[in-house]
Amino acid sequence: MTGLLAALVLGAGAAGCIIAALSVRRSTGVPWGRIVSEDVRGRRHATTLSAPHLGLVGRPDYLLELHDGSLVPVEVKPARRARRAYDSDVLQLAAYCVLVEETYGRRPPYGLLHYARRTFQLRYEPSVRAEVLATLAAMHAALEAAVAVDRDHADEARCRACALASRCEQALV
Repeated sequence: MTGLLAALVLGAGAAGCIIAALSVRRSTGVPWGRIVSEDVRGRRHATTLSAPHLGLVGRPDYLLELHDGSLVPVEVKPARRARRAYDSDVLQLAAYCVLVEETYGRRPPYGLLHYARRTFQLRYEPSVRAEVLATLAAMHAALEAAVAVDRDHADEARCRACALASRCEQALV
């Protein structure tokens, strides 16, 4: 009898885990696949993706490995309720696709952007990569040409986290 009770308890626990997983997948728009990296809900099991030669670093909310071995970045914006994806969010996701390709040497087939009620798919095509690279080039040119702007805070933690801290004459750290 004890063996049967243990089996029932284990079965109920497994069913609970499956239901919880389904709920998370449904609420985040994340498809089935192995979660390689996760940077959400205070969990820091995230891999920092980096392409130093491009001056690009980032961490998508999720990085999934699908059954065919492809890697898919997923960005979740739970408060957004737009019917169409914001251009800035699409560019952020496109940058994550570039970072996946640069970091792992594998081109993701697409990236996913999940809003509160809708998930958008961005096919990662050469034109998407070209747009990210052109935007990066414009940003780097603007930084080089920029007139110094005064720091607008007194927060050391904010300075430590700033990507420009090493070039900032007013850095607090």
